[in-house]
Amino acid sequence: MKNIRFAILITLAAAGFTACEDTIDLQVPNGKTYPVLDAWITTEGGPQSIRLTQSVTSYTNNTPAPVLSDATITLQDLTDAKTYNFAFSNGAYTYDPGGDLSIGKVGHVYKLTVLYKGETFEATDTIKRVPEIDSITYEFKKADESTSGEEGYYAYMNAKDLAGGNDYYWIRSYRNDRQHRNTDVYAINGAYNDDVADGWVFIQPIKEGITDDDKPYQKGEKVIARIASLSHPSYYFIQQVIDQLNSGGLFAKVLENVKPNIVNVTNGGQQKMLGWFGASAVSFKEKDIQ
Repeated sequence: MKNIRFAILITLAAAGFTACEDTIDLQVPNGKTYPVLDAWITTEGGPQSIRLTQSVTSYTNNTPAPVLSDATITLQDLTDAKTYNFAFSNGAYTYDPGGDLSIGKVGHVYKLTVLYKGETFEATDTIKRVPEIDSITYEFKKADESTSGEEGYYAYMNAKDLAGGNDYYWIRSYRNDRQHRNTDVYAINGAYNDDVADGWVFIQPIKEGITDDDKPYQKGEKVIARIASLSHPSYYFIQQVIDQLNSGGLFAKVLENVKPNIVNVTNGGQQKMLGWFGASAVSFKEKDIQ
């Protein structure tokens, strides 16, 4: 096995310093599969959904991950001592508080419990504060005025970081409705680093981040911007995922499963679960391009 790895590394290194391209078929062995949690609750009103799937058996398998429907999932608001039982339906575990009511509250600590195959898994997260979006503005740029060479309307999100400590944000934009995700940007305070921009207006690259430069907005479209707060662990979980997705080239990082926060608390438990449980406060703003 050691010789095989060495041969692969030599082959890849040689490919990086030649002008030739060779297709190398690697036989990647099937690995062990794990249940994978995708759970994120917010302060938004209405139903909250959680997904549980099984990882595929092969690294090269592109088929959708099988949905697991035989788990029991509960959410506890540890601050208010309330429990919410999620029921499985249409591929996800859902809890609906009714109307526009929300189960997520700023400052509250939440514990998610998953009972699966006779073993118990738990994870906790805290909903942090989030600033309001002051406004969305936009300007029209001709092709020769934009860095991407694309003509259209470039939108900007105007918001100010909350002063007093480090805050972590996930900024997402949508085009026309919340089913059509557009861009994702991540920020610490009003910029990108801890202990630097406390209480600042969000810097220009973050403001501009709600526009996809390769496909700017057009007249008649709607810009929807969202800021979601992140706990410190959730922010760095997302950063690790991004590092794995964007890793490439000769000196790329070795792919690995990002460490989850869902832990098997069963006495003598053997099963492992991947994924993450996170909780966010959210604020939205919309603007029609006219």
